[in-house]
Amino acid sequence: MSAERSPRAQVAHIPTRHGESHRSGRVGWLRAAVLGANDGIVSVSGLVVGVAASGAEHATVLMSGVAGIVAGAMSMAAGEYVSVQSQADTEHADLAIERRELDSQPHHELDELTHIYVRRGLEPALARQVAEQLTAHDALAAHARDELGITETLRARPVQAAMASASAFVCGGAIPLATVLLAPERMVQAATIATTICALFVSGALAARAGGALVLRGAVRVAFWGALAMVASSAVGELFDVAI
Repeated sequence: MSAERSPRAQVAHIPTRHGESHRSGRVGWLRAAVLGANDGIVSVSGLVVGVAASGAEHATVLMSGVAGIVAGAMSMAAGEYVSVQSQADTEHADLAIERRELDSQPHHELDELTHIYVRRGLEPALARQVAEQLTAHDALAAHARDELGITETLRARPVQAAMASASAFVCGGAIPLATVLLAPERMVQAATIATTICALFVSGALAARAGGALVLRGAVRVAFWGALAMVASSAVGELFDVAI
């Protein structure tokens, strides 16, 4: 009869990877990309439709769209970077506090971790054992994950968010701009509205699919708000009704 394996040997033979796929790792860049793409489509389309409805010349409408893409992309990149960097700064500050407390009050931090696991349903003795083993392995990582809710998957990444948002804005804004270039001058307004609604429908569907949500619901939701934005922009242009 072969000898039983030790617990450490058994752990060594546990497979570390499997075929399961999760979408939570996409949260950081997906949120920024969806926001950037939709904002690019709606903002540039709204600008183009509003200027066209005011009676402006075709060249003016086109240049307004180009200016909107440049300004919007820079604004999205700066806004995403600043907001996500603020989150990153908060995470770093909280981790610094935990690091100091682990150095000055290790027993208190161990008790705190134990209580967290007890509240999650473990028996006190088992919770203590888990807390001790995780503390011995990586105390700061254990507190970051289980006390602060900071994980590597969901950590704030300012540069990634800024690049995703700005790139998506340019791609989204290029759709109404291409419509202005290709559509007959007398049909720019109508063509841009139609193209925008279709693009938002596709954008919403793709975002919902990437995030694991209902595709049709996501598509309709995004297209609905985009249509409202087009109506408002067209109304503003018609209100002034002057060539610029």
